[in-house]
Amino acid sequence: MHIDPVTPDPVTLAVLKGRLEQIADEMDATLFRGAFNPTIAEAHDACHGLYDATTGATLIQGKSGLPIFVGVMAFGVKAVIDKFTAANAPVEGDVFIFNDPYLGGTHLSDLRLIKPCFHNGALFCWLASVGHWHDVGGAVPGNYNPAATEYFQEGVLIPPVRLYSAGRLNQDIVDIIMAASRLPVSAFGDLNAHLSALDLGTARVAALLSDYSAPLVTAAFAELTARAASMLRAEIAALPDGTWHEEDFLDNDGRADAPLRIACAVTVMQDRLTLDFTGSAPACAGPVNISRATTIASVYVALKHLFPDVAANSGVLDPVDIILPPASLLDAQRPKPTGGYTETILRIIDVLFCAFARIRPGHAIGNAYGTINALSIAGLRPDGTRWVMFSFFGGGHGGNPEGDGLSHGNPPIATAIIPPVEIMEAAYPIRFTQWALRPDSGGPGTHRGGLGAIYEIELRAPEAELFVFAERARFAPRGVLGGQPGAKNIVTYQQTDGWHTPALGSKVVGVKLAEGQKIRLESPGGGGWGDPAARDPAATARDAKLGYIR
Repeated sequence: MHIDPVTPDPVTLAVLKGRLEQIADEMDATLFRGAFNPTIAEAHDACHGLYDATTGATLIQGKSGLPIFVGVMAFGVKAVIDKFTAANAPVEGDVFIFNDPYLGGTHLSDLRLIKPCFHNGALFCWLASVGHWHDVGGAVPGNYNPAATEYFQEGVLIPPVRLYSAGRLNQDIVDIIMAASRLPVSAFGDLNAHLSALDLGTARVAALLSDYSAPLVTAAFAELTARAASMLRAEIAALPDGTWHEEDFLDNDGRADAPLRIACAVTVMQDRLTLDFTGSAPACAGPVNISRATTIASVYVALKHLFPDVAANSGVLDPVDIILPPASLLDAQRPKPTGGYTETILRIIDVLFCAFARIRPGHAIGNAYGTINALSIAGLRPDGTRWVMFSFFGGGHGGNPEGDGLSHGNPPIATAIIPPVEIMEAAYPIRFTQWALRPDSGGPGTHRGGLGAIYEIELRAPEAELFVFAERARFAPRGVLGGQPGAKNIVTYQQTDGWHTPALGSKVVGVKLAEGQKIRLESPGGGGWGDPAARDPAATARDAKLGYIR
């Protein structure tokens, strides 16, 4: 028998932190193993976390899922808390589901399941599971619609609703969601995998509370949050006071070929940080708008990259003030489309990385490739059933003080995995005729940027429809401290009269492919670090020998 103190000692706190993180990690693994669609099962485009019972704030996140989902989910949990109150309050056995991008969502493909976790009849915390589903309706299979002007064209929007009421499934909700999808079997499998992850999380929290008292675990939550805030305040206090302005651009909004500015003034004042995005482009017609919640979550992810030793929870944002101009593309209001949110949050991170390269040059890092190159190819099988291949692809990361950037990596918003060739070729009537590093794509520097990749995909069905949602075809990933930009994105596809480049550079809508025709993505490299003239000649010779440069 042991007696729990009200405040955990350092050893107990470390043990509890490990136990709590393990809960989220096991939920990640459960979803990955149970999901039907490769975007979750293979690419791990999903995440889990534990959230505060009253505020919805992030308490614990898993280490295998997407960090951007964790930050946004706090707003999603708060939306459920705000909606279901008083006589309609959550009870044990409830599960809520939604994908509303304006209420703590990202885009319509990302379904969120939220479950209240009770202990001795009282709400102890919330468990959340989010994943990118294969298809949720809309005008484009796979839902990345570069031409959307309203969310109605991107998929079905599900407000926060009870999927389970006191343990009883609301089958009507399931039927509506399945009917909206082109791939209901995939959607049904993913749904049940989410539910399995939540069930496991509930069991693991119960086991934890059988070993440690609820007041002790609650005190551990508070202490971990306070430590994250304290650690970031100390990091900010070590920076020079002042204001630094940075900006970068999105290629276009998918409708008009005009650049969209992402601007930020970064102010350090003692132990507080202000990020003022005034000057960013107004909300646009196309789907690169993002919600306020998504913008704040982007800042959370960027700060975790910039200050990796700080604990990952809501305390990270305590010493940070974020100013968002109203009616901007960083504070989208319905019905503005948000399907391409990934591209905008990557640009926010690029801007912050460039600002901090000036604030503390010793930790500077070049921009990563800055796009997920979302690709959707869809058609019908001989038996009339629909197939939808959706995937994202990698590129180069920025050079840094310790060496060259990572080649063919995933974007900074994710710990996701690029789906394996074998899985995609087995699941869809396509063949990869090229999957290789892209020579000369890394930005020159004392430490060069990582290389992008070349993906060439051949259709092996009579016909299919092609969609691409990407960025960095107009504006290259930037280098730092004299480093040069990485190569721009190149998207090309075949038609009967040869190879074509999209009019908007990085976005393709509804192109018909015939059997044997190909789509090729040449993803950007990362920006370089430092003066290229200072690069070690031996490193340049090695790059040439390996074919990295020509």
